[in-house]
Amino acid sequence: MTKPLRIGHSACPHDCPSTCALDIDVMPDGLIGRVRGARDNTYTDGVICAKVARYAERANHPDRLLHPLRRVGPKGAGQFERCSWDEALDRVAEGLIEAERRHGSEAVWPYFYAGTMGLLQRDGIHRLRHAKRYSRQGETICIALPVAGWVVGHGKRRGVDPREMAKSDVIVLWGTNAVHTQVNVMAHATRARKERGARIVAVDIYRNATLEQAELPLVIRPGTDAALACGVLHILFRDGHADREYLWRYASGTDELEDHVRSRTPEWAAAITGLSVDEIEAFARLVGEHPRTLLRLGYGFSRSRNGAMSMHAACCIPVVTGAWQHEGGGALQSNSAIYDIDKSLIVGRELLDRTTRIIDMSCIGPALTGDAIALDGGGPVSALFIQNTNPVSVAPDQRLVKRGISRDDLFVAVHEQFMTETARYADVVLPAAMFTEYEDIYISSGQTHLLAGPKLVDPPAECRSNHWVIRELAARLGIADAHEGFRLEAPEILDRTLRASGFPGWSELVERRWIDCALPFEKAHFLDGFETSDGRFQFAADWAGLQARSERPVGDASTMPRLPDYWRITEAADARHPFRLATSPARNFLNSTFTETPTSRAREGGPKVLVHPSDLASLGAHDGQRLRLGNARGEVIVTAKAFDGVLPGVLIVESITPNDHFEAGEGINTLTGADPAPPVGGAAFHDNAVWARPVQSEDEATPRRDESESAGHVVA
Repeated sequence: MTKPLRIGHSACPHDCPSTCALDIDVMPDGLIGRVRGARDNTYTDGVICAKVARYAERANHPDRLLHPLRRVGPKGAGQFERCSWDEALDRVAEGLIEAERRHGSEAVWPYFYAGTMGLLQRDGIHRLRHAKRYSRQGETICIALPVAGWVVGHGKRRGVDPREMAKSDVIVLWGTNAVHTQVNVMAHATRARKERGARIVAVDIYRNATLEQAELPLVIRPGTDAALACGVLHILFRDGHADREYLWRYASGTDELEDHVRSRTPEWAAAITGLSVDEIEAFARLVGEHPRTLLRLGYGFSRSRNGAMSMHAACCIPVVTGAWQHEGGGALQSNSAIYDIDKSLIVGRELLDRTTRIIDMSCIGPALTGDAIALDGGGPVSALFIQNTNPVSVAPDQRLVKRGISRDDLFVAVHEQFMTETARYADVVLPAAMFTEYEDIYISSGQTHLLAGPKLVDPPAECRSNHWVIRELAARLGIADAHEGFRLEAPEILDRTLRASGFPGWSELVERRWIDCALPFEKAHFLDGFETSDGRFQFAADWAGLQARSERPVGDASTMPRLPDYWRITEAADARHPFRLATSPARNFLNSTFTETPTSRAREGGPKVLVHPSDLASLGAHDGQRLRLGNARGEVIVTAKAFDGVLPGVLIVESITPNDHFEAGEGINTLTGADPAPPVGGAAFHDNAVWARPVQSEDEATPRRDESESAGHVVA
């Protein structure tokens, strides 16, 4: 008898704040079919992005890696032959042991990030790291800058429940193209507009899909968000919209802030941001006259070298207006801190040796090419074990990354789902399972649910989970008895982790599907005090104190403005590099994930750059012409798209198109910088000065291709 179709329940594992609850068709043949948002989850509410709705296209893709492979050709050529799991794991263990023998345990760098956000399958690599005293990793590539800016004011990384948008009068989407990156936010915002007449303000550096839906769309120059915030603060104090009673109870440094922004007039802000004075006045008036204003603060505007400052400046606005007192008012950057998950068993916390060095993941290029600062004063990295990320595509300063990972004396093992740009450089490639093929738990930074991700189907062929691979490596490295996490199956680790954190166990969570961890209103709105030393929001940022709590501070905190201000440390345009380039998120890709699926590729097309028509004219170029963009880090070729929704002098390349879709195989991160931003590091992906010129001839159009970036293939 044919098995009937059943509906499985899970959570989206990808690096998105929404962490949507999912209903998934499990087909009679053991494959997954249609994927939908769970309608009975009050945040997801049946809405998911198109790329995850098409997940079956990815899970059932004919190009999935299905068997372990070992390299048989030059590094980067993508020439591999199939081998057994035992042979592959033995070779990985040998590579790690040899690196440790030559240069010590810190020569091995387990490199990972957020290809899955499952707490076990993502973070279990730390247990291996700690047990062997391998190099630690500074996890800066995404959250370091916005977290610093938020925490220096509020004290802890939490905010309002986003479902409160239903009670908001004004919703400000700042630095988040929600239509592309967090569709649930847009769904809640537009519902509030429909049901209660809420008005949407969107602040970004180009007229993207989210700004198209806003009543007040504000297009500003990259890196000038703090100037806009200061201009708004000036008007709020000037026009009597500051809630003095609230400020007296809940804020520190109000008088100093008011004196400071008295000179930050809307005219001052307009000259910096590119907005008109009228636009700044209108924004401030909306916020000031409507205390139920909710600011949803995204990651985009913090990905500049002054990003932490900009985040802190924007956070000051709902404090000055007292919006935090009202349901539907306040702000949210992340709710990651509300869950308080005890991950000791997952990460092997008791094995952690804090004397082992920390290498900033955003500086992988400099680290692999011997930069002493990036190496934290230690010796070379001689072995990489990579899970959940694709640094040859997504890390900044791509030429340095390629040069470093191509070293003949560097052993590289990659555990992956597809033959990514990074996997092509590996000595051993291990086939990875996908989220419906293993057990895990998920927390959401953009909402308030803890969600179960049970195994729904078997992994195809020889694909294996991250946890399985870590356990097998531990056995071969002689550390299986170093920690019980290496001996336990996933459900038991998850069960014990949940119970240690005060939650029901694994079986009950699977049955319930999720647990809503929303804080009580008073707590979520900091009405019992902010989580700072004096219980008040800090208008004067203690950047030095923040650095003192960090294991790898960046820059001199004394040079950072204490009060909200426009800090001119961005990569400035100049005569040689007259354009500012931002690599904003594409709608159908999530970093380098989904770049392998035909539908996403077809919808995004090839790499293109959005250019103001006046800039095209000044370059002597036209719509559809190929442009070469460059700076000291390298060059790329993209197709020009005339677009008046970007300010003159600003270029937008929606990313991350695979490297091999660019001429010469050099992707957009060839142009981004790996220098860490203050105060605690972070990658400034949207902060790049470049030149541009039209491609005039075929000879000029075809620079020498990096042969190592050719398509990967398996040798029979």
